[in-house]
Amino acid sequence: MEPESPKTQSLKIIGTAHVSNKSIEEVKEAILETKPDVVAVELDLNRYNNLKAEESGEKENKEFNIREIIKSDQLTIFLVSGFLSYMQKKIGDEVGVKPGAEMIAAVEAAEEVGAKVALIDRNIQITLKRALNQMSIWEKLKFVYGLLGSFFSDDEEAKEDIEKIKEGDTLAEVMEYFQEMSPKAYNVLVNERDAYMARMLLDIPDENVVAVVGAGHQKGIKEYMDNPGKIPPMTELLKIEKSRVSLGKVLLFSIPAIFVIIFVMAFINGINIKTGLLEFVLLTGGFGFIGSLLAGSKIYSAITAFIVSPVTVIHPLLASGWFAGIVEAKLRKVSVEDLAELPKCEGFRDLWKNKLFRVLLVVVGANLGTTIGTLIAIPNVLLPLINKIMGF
Repeated sequence: MEPESPKTQSLKIIGTAHVSNKSIEEVKEAILETKPDVVAVELDLNRYNNLKAEESGEKENKEFNIREIIKSDQLTIFLVSGFLSYMQKKIGDEVGVKPGAEMIAAVEAAEEVGAKVALIDRNIQITLKRALNQMSIWEKLKFVYGLLGSFFSDDEEAKEDIEKIKEGDTLAEVMEYFQEMSPKAYNVLVNERDAYMARMLLDIPDENVVAVVGAGHQKGIKEYMDNPGKIPPMTELLKIEKSRVSLGKVLLFSIPAIFVIIFVMAFINGINIKTGLLEFVLLTGGFGFIGSLLAGSKIYSAITAFIVSPVTVIHPLLASGWFAGIVEAKLRKVSVEDLAELPKCEGFRDLWKNKLFRVLLVVVGANLGTTIGTLIAIPNVLLPLINKIMGF
């Protein structure tokens, strides 16, 4: 099949910094002067609706299910997107610009000149899931460490850096750093989205188009539009692959099986396992209890962690933090308002007052405590049992 010819439409791509007054003015001027038929913006439908609702002062009317958020994959996506939203808002507050303001400005200018609006970015949930699926455990830890470091830092030069990020050299350094940290995730977050947005632009009928995208995507989109044959099929860009069987997952499912086998073998060999079982329950449950309390939970949530921790250790699809978190959410009466207010928190004190954040801390604290208890139980309970079984 012959490569697709580059599109001949009139297209202007504006690269912006997402929290910059200068970008807002640039976008407005370009659209009002050009009077395009179509204004394409780097948004998906969900983000577009969220920005419009925030701009109008309306609260988004969506179902809030804390149980779904607490589940492992949903929790990871929620935490990552939440921290990214927080950091973008933090920088935006310092320069007096709301995140996404340049996209809203583009939409409003499009309405003013009677242009159609095209949403050209991939769904953020698909992007984050694909990126996380490509990251190793070590890369995820580095990423979280970087987020937390930025979260607690006080960057006095943020205002100057926002405008500098539009400069090619500075932007290249930022992209190069992230590419070194996780090349596969970088490919999902940057290259794949460049390809997706290029395809969306190519699919717009031959008209006068102004596209508003982040400065980091401008070059990649142009390259893909000049070479459309290199764009992967849309089905490939939207697919979420099932997690591959990794060594970590094999170990995850092996640990509970090993626990059960050891205790069964000890029982068959006439070894008294009551003491071992008691120590196992006290270590896993006790540390789950302590981890929950240290994370700021209420006593009933900590008791829940104590009760379920020994069971969740031997069940690879359950986590003690889920149960402790659900109890904590019920006790604190978490609502959709807490979800909406979370990205608006300006510091750790504000986060500590947010009920949803407190629940998420309990989930992490209980899980971490149970994990520590399990690691202590292995040499103190299981290895002695193995020695007795083997006759040492």
